[in-house]
Amino acid sequence: MSAYKYKAIDEHGRIKAGKTDASNEADLEVRVQKMGLDLVSYKMVKASAKGASGRGVNRRDLILFCFHLEQTTRAGIPILESLQDLRDSTEKPRLREVISAMLESIGGGKTLSEAMSDFPGVFSNVFVNLVQAGEQAGKLSAVLDKLGGNLKWQDEQASMTKKLIMYPLLVGVVVTGVLFFLMIYLVPELLTFVKTVGSELPAHTLLLISASGFFVDYWRVILLLPMALISFVALGVKLSSGFRLAMDRLKLKIPMLGPVFQKLILARLAGFFAMMYSSGITIVDCIKTGERIAGNKAIEAAMKNVGRAIADGKSLSESFAATGLFPPLVMRMIRVGETTGALEVSLENVAYFYTRDVRESIERLQSMIEPIMAVTLGIIIGWVMFSILGPIYDLITNLKV
Repeated sequence: MSAYKYKAIDEHGRIKAGKTDASNEADLEVRVQKMGLDLVSYKMVKASAKGASGRGVNRRDLILFCFHLEQTTRAGIPILESLQDLRDSTEKPRLREVISAMLESIGGGKTLSEAMSDFPGVFSNVFVNLVQAGEQAGKLSAVLDKLGGNLKWQDEQASMTKKLIMYPLLVGVVVTGVLFFLMIYLVPELLTFVKTVGSELPAHTLLLISASGFFVDYWRVILLLPMALISFVALGVKLSSGFRLAMDRLKLKIPMLGPVFQKLILARLAGFFAMMYSSGITIVDCIKTGERIAGNKAIEAAMKNVGRAIADGKSLSESFAATGLFPPLVMRMIRVGETTGALEVSLENVAYFYTRDVRESIERLQSMIEPIMAVTLGIIIGWVMFSILGPIYDLITNLKV
């Protein structure tokens, strides 16, 4: 198939631009017409891999997709009609293109999961495998409901991760900006007067003069050094798997932030594991999927060890306990789930446990960062004022004498 950029007119006469895959020009015109548009012009971009037209479909679009299909299939509406309704009602052009292509595939004899597999950039392997399991078990609406709930949970996790990263970063930028302003602009102006005092300056004032001079002379180095370090780490992670493993291990050991990162990953793993296991996917396949979605080489290596231990005949709780990733309370919950035959419930409880713990940890970090920032700025400003006003006060005292 080839990728085409096109311009078309909708029923209200408005111009719509988009991109979609088609076998040829006639196929392109048919696909555009099925989107309720009249083709005006087109241009072939390149021969594309399957799913290229799915770029731009985000998590919120997939939540809408799952909710719509879950509601309609639960009501007994055929998949083709459900997809047609969603295609005609959605305002997202990228999602409309994907659904149109899926309708073509299903009309040609493919199942829903097979049509989804044509768009790996939109539907992950986990998503497709779960839909396939739901189709085979006759529980498609239940699987779609779980997928929609899981996507909402992922959205919440992404928001928590942004808070975890962006808030300390913003605070660091503010503190750095204030420090540069003081050392490069304010302090030199004030020290110009202090140096004319003529008396011997105290050690803390001399230290301030040296620090300010260093900032004035080497501010470019101070700014470029962190950027160079970040670039070096990014290049090393990209080129060397061993370097990436070392960096991922280091991430989990960062004071205060590392444990929160680890809990975020483990919450995601437990949530996916519970959803897949309850849909009829085997434990071994759940573990393999966990390796792919971990997003951290250290956790991925631990999951591989879990898979090997299970293959050697150990239970899930014993295999997880050997990694040292989970606390005793979580291991006890998994062990009880294995014993009672309600493993998916235990895993859902583990995901809830970690999600709540992460939320509380982030709130604690935010509440700690604000006073730390205030104290840090207070110390810097106090040092500057004391170092500058001290010699001035001594001069005034000597004049009075």
